Amino acid sequence: MAYKLWYWPSLQGRGEFVRLALEGAEIAYEDCARAVGEDGLMADLNDRTGRTPFAPPYLELDGLVIAQVANILMYLGERHGLAPSAMADRLWLNQLQLTIADLVAEVHNVHHPVAMMDYYDDQKPEAARAAKQFREERMPKYLGHFEDAAQANPGDWLIDHKWSYADTSLFQLVEGLRYMFPKRMKTLESEYPNLVRLHDQVAELPGIKAYLRSDRRLAFSTDGIFRAYPELDAV
Repeated sequence: MAYKLWYWPSLQGRGEFVRLALEGAEIAYEDCARAVGEDGLMADLNDRTGRTPFAPPYLELDGLVIAQVANILMYLGERHGLAPSAMADRLWLNQLQLTIADLVAEVHNVHHPVAMMDYYDDQKPEAARAAKQFREERMPKYLGHFEDAAQANPGDWLIDHKWSYADTSLFQLVEGLRYMFPKRMKTLESEYPNLVRLHDQVAELPGIKAYLRSDRRLAFSTDGIFRAYPELDAV
């Protein structure tokens, strides 16, 4: 039986981290909101009772509903061999995934530093200030941490010699930052050769290659988390 993935139908967003793991492992899933639209997604979410998700993305199978990206990926990792068997290694991957989630939250705050529900145009001066600090201080700090994680493993991937969900998540992180800050990433990438190597290896996985060529892979846009506003980018 295929998983049911619930996320906004027109966005990559946080749901893309889940999609990439599913696509890379060629695991069957239904991207439910693509069929029923945003209204259908909200109806499904609001009709749930008990242990409900707070927000998309959430994954459903046989009555089990799991929300939060790191939580979903930890489940998929253990169920489908997308994480190692050793507890210390599984915790390390989850730790990295939670750190990626922290960075994603900061990425969103760059273009919405004052109020999440206000338009970008209503907070452009504050966004310019937030972007400068993010480019100069936060990006090197996070990317350096992920570079150290990649360098620490003697194998080809983050853990041993097999890709994991954290590898596909780092791929998406690099892709998103390249879209959002092309000038800044062009100056920074040479400092993180192992992170770029992991990105390139993920791109060559058969399931990922097929996904990137398909119409299932949505384009980045200024409605998502990673948004390309040229005025916020600089070397």
